[in-house]
Amino acid sequence: MLTGIAAITAGVLLAGCSAGASTQSSTTATSGATTSTGAGTGSGTDSLAIGFVLEPVSLDFTQADGAAIPQVLLDNVYETLVTLDDDGALVPALASSWEVSADGLTYTFTLRDGVTFSDGAPFTAEDAAFSIDRVKTAWKPSIKAGMDVVGSATATDPTTLTVTLNRPSNSWLYAMTGRIGAMFSRTGVDDLANTPIGTGPYTFADWTRGNSITLERNPEYWGEAPALASVTYRYFQDPTAMNNALLTGGIQVISTVQTPETLGQFSDSAKYQIVEGTTNAEVMMALNNSRAPLDDVRVRQAINSALDKQAILDGAWDGYGTVIGSHEAPTDPWFVDLSGEYPHDVDRAKALLAEAGQPNPTLTLTLPPVPYAQAAAPIIVSQLAEAGITVNATTVTFDVWLDQVFGNADYDMTIIAHVEPRDLATIWGNPGYYTRYDNPQVQQLLAEGDAGTPEEFVADYREVVELLAQDAAAVWLWSLPNLLVADADVHGLPQNYLGESFDLADLSVE
Repeated sequence: MLTGIAAITAGVLLAGCSAGASTQSSTTATSGATTSTGAGTGSGTDSLAIGFVLEPVSLDFTQADGAAIPQVLLDNVYETLVTLDDDGALVPALASSWEVSADGLTYTFTLRDGVTFSDGAPFTAEDAAFSIDRVKTAWKPSIKAGMDVVGSATATDPTTLTVTLNRPSNSWLYAMTGRIGAMFSRTGVDDLANTPIGTGPYTFADWTRGNSITLERNPEYWGEAPALASVTYRYFQDPTAMNNALLTGGIQVISTVQTPETLGQFSDSAKYQIVEGTTNAEVMMALNNSRAPLDDVRVRQAINSALDKQAILDGAWDGYGTVIGSHEAPTDPWFVDLSGEYPHDVDRAKALLAEAGQPNPTLTLTLPPVPYAQAAAPIIVSQLAEAGITVNATTVTFDVWLDQVFGNADYDMTIIAHVEPRDLATIWGNPGYYTRYDNPQVQQLLAEGDAGTPEEFVADYREVVELLAQDAAAVWLWSLPNLLVADADVHGLPQNYLGESFDLADLSVE
């Protein structure tokens, strides 16, 4: 939720990870848009209801962390200059083209003409420069660090934007496909928490807190109009309730399957479709590297050695996903299979603990209310007990998790899925991040790799993931698959989930 945080690919996540939080009030926030008849009921071919787990804490991802907000708004309400295609390649969005200087410092974007915001204001290069500058001056989430490399953003003319970097960066343009690349109106940022204003194919319609958020088709959209007049995000704290909603027609899509063992009830291909693909998400048991006894690498290595990751994956997620050994997904260009770095070895775990003078440590495991964490925790607690490690597990609400764990690093261990793409530097290059990992060698490699040639970028980042594994900076459990279930007549669902948004533009019902 987070690169912030994480929760679960298409269904939840935190800023590096996916984060969101269910709220229980029944008040409705509205933008003043007129809701179409039957919007979100799935009763007609022009509307769709999609089930999600974690509700946003706010609609303003410039001030609140968590992937639940961009999951709704990014690419749908807010657009970026460049975006990712289904294969993860950079392609034009609000910028029709761009050029990069030979020294890698100057990016010149040609913006599309005739684009307007949902409040009627024109989108110009001045808005683009304003949006980039505002990340550095007004944003709060830690993901804003992705814009630190920018020296200046200047509107050369209404459709030409020039961005100058302080140093070459291999990651900056890719980062611009996410939250920090969202384009805002200079006159439309006064109430982003309640009234998002963007250029996208949808506009914000209403938010019934604790229940749903509805988006409506933008009649003034500059591009191809989406097929659906309205889409409703419905939030479920109980995965069984979400499954039942699909079975009974209350929703038409489960954005991310929360209980893979229940997929059998959707086996009728005449009624349902199951989509399986890849994501950027890493499910990990984060360790507070600054808190004793976890500040001792031997204790962290012991925890990793005590765990049978394949058994955890099989038991918690029915075997769906890929066991990983460091902070990387198989889609990352620097991916190295480090899943065998710590083979399951209880005797080695006990020996490491004894060497560290911690033969029987007691640790807390603070869990967010997401199914994969709840399912994995009892297995982890049981396996660690075999090595002499006592774990007291407790579940907190997501807003408490965001404040206590993510905000104040007041925890020993937690389980979260980091879904933001290529978030290696954000999480492990910042000693102030909630993992509290501080390794100058890693920080130097991340900086040099980002500023180096593409080949150096991959090589240095590959060395970083190897160092993270050796340091046992966390317990990486598995890479989440993209696993969706939907009615058979829903089309345009993404097979791979490689960004932060749940993109609605291609969805249709026939």
